[in-house]
Amino acid sequence: MTTTTPHAALAWFRRVVWLGILANCALAVPTLANPARMIAMSRLPPASPAIWPQFAGLLLILLSIFYIPAALDPVRYWITSWSAVGARLAGVIFFVGFQPSAYHTLGYFDLIFFVPEAILLSTLSRDLSA
Repeated sequence: MTTTTPHAALAWFRRVVWLGILANCALAVPTLANPARMIAMSRLPPASPAIWPQFAGLLLILLSIFYIPAALDPVRYWITSWSAVGARLAGVIFFVGFQPSAYHTLGYFDLIFFVPEAILLSTLSRDLSA
């Protein structure tokens, strides 16, 4: 069994949060620029009017900006770090639990980041309190 040092958990948490920010922006910026094309490429049901997927893209960019303090210094911005993890969980619950199956991929996208973030931040929390 491998043990994770607080330093390793901290470094990996920061990396995963930054990767999530970049992934969010990789989806959001093209959606902001050309929502119809992104919806077609994603094989999601058409949305009308186009302002709604564009607005969702804008909100995703803004949400990602709020993740930045957690990516820079998770210990100093402890509440923000846990909020970032909670926001990923909320995305999973919203898209997988309450939306038709056509939208589940969006929830799985958040799940990819939620699981390692939750494990790493829990590990860091445990190690710092020991």
